[in-house]
Amino acid sequence: MPAASTTLRVLAASVIASLSVTGCQALDDANVTLGRSDLVNDLAARMDRALEQTWAADYQLDGGRTASIAQTKKPLRSTYTWPGGKITVTQESVTRCASTAARTSCTVSPPVLTAGKPSVIVYDEARKQGLVTPPAVIRLLTDAALAPEAVIEQSDTTLAGRHATCVDVTHDGERFAACVTNEGVLGSFAGTLDGKPAEVTLSRYTESVEAGAFAVPAGAGVVDRRPATS
Repeated sequence: MPAASTTLRVLAASVIASLSVTGCQALDDANVTLGRSDLVNDLAARMDRALEQTWAADYQLDGGRTASIAQTKKPLRSTYTWPGGKITVTQESVTRCASTAARTSCTVSPPVLTAGKPSVIVYDEARKQGLVTPPAVIRLLTDAALAPEAVIEQSDTTLAGRHATCVDVTHDGERFAACVTNEGVLGSFAGTLDGKPAEVTLSRYTESVEAGAFAVPAGAGVVDRRPATS
């Protein structure tokens, strides 16, 4: 899997290149185009930088459910917890947990090369669960920015005590809204993701992370599939 930083930068660069070379058009159209590319580039850069920092965030999901993300720079590790599951990636292992009403089971696998960003694997796993992730939001923004007929409106707000830049996008008959904090953390999203309605709102953000955030849930059954060391 390509590193997240490379993917996001390529997406942002593609938007700038594609929207800057637009042929003959009115000045007003050119200004709108430049605004779109600048906005996508800024949001992509914020999220990219956040993948390398230490922070923790709690989210409110649709239906009253909750989720949380935490990561640290030293040591490199990242975790995403959602209703019914959790994945934690460190330099020593990848731990996947699944919970039911009866019990929680975790499987520990060997570590995977993450190009210095364990959150890449975490977000990929979360995406498979239908959860909103920063890379998924960037993809939607990029697709909209590349579409001349898309309408992108920008605004500002405060979420969990943090300033955030927000965009309201109408594109191809669909609409979504997303906010990104100054720290590069996803502040909110409401719309359709992979054909399904999705909603998430930041409820707490901190630049410190509790060590227990990366531990397996209390009472969980654990199967360690890493090779035994002599």
